[in-house]
Amino acid sequence: METQQIKLTDPTTLGLFGLALTTLVASSQKLGITDGLCLLLPWALFLGGIAQLIASMFDFKHNNLFGATAFAAYGLFWIGMGMTWLIRMGGFGEELAASADTRQLGFVFIGYLFLTIVFTISGLKMSKVMFSLLLLICILFLTLAIEAFSGSYFWKMGAAYSELAISLVTFYALAAKYLNSFFGKEILCVGKPILQ
Repeated sequence: METQQIKLTDPTTLGLFGLALTTLVASSQKLGITDGLCLLLPWALFLGGIAQLIASMFDFKHNNLFGATAFAAYGLFWIGMGMTWLIRMGGFGEELAASADTRQLGFVFIGYLFLTIVFTISGLKMSKVMFSLLLLICILFLTLAIEAFSGSYFWKMGAAYSELAISLVTFYALAAKYLNSFFGKEILCVGKPILQ
């Protein structure tokens, strides 16, 4: 009986695009360039959430522990944020919206900060671009957590600018991953790992 091997393409660029675009739109809202969350919501749920979950599933098949875990965790984060925004906007009733305590989000952000610190440590063995991206995500969760507990405009702006930086670095990372893979040579430099 003949066995057939199915070759799977690396899903990293899809997952990175989900992160890059969602953080770009989210930062535009925090910076006051755009208003409200209505049109951020579908991109957070479908591209930030579902696209990263799809990338995660394929990374599980590639036996890529980092990609599978990171894309699943961050994809579920954006789905959770989408649900949070729906609750705040009264999508599940005014009573639920009125009882929302943003400090609970602060604890979510602390949990994600811890997870991202673990990812960042493993990032020492990845490219410098990926390590930088993970470091920026740590800064984002730290600023989001402080803002959730304090309500401070300063920390909200810190989160906004770190989100924008994440988007730009992620767009670069996905371009490098795609073009370097497509052409079979280094088109865009990503930097050697800090730990060899």
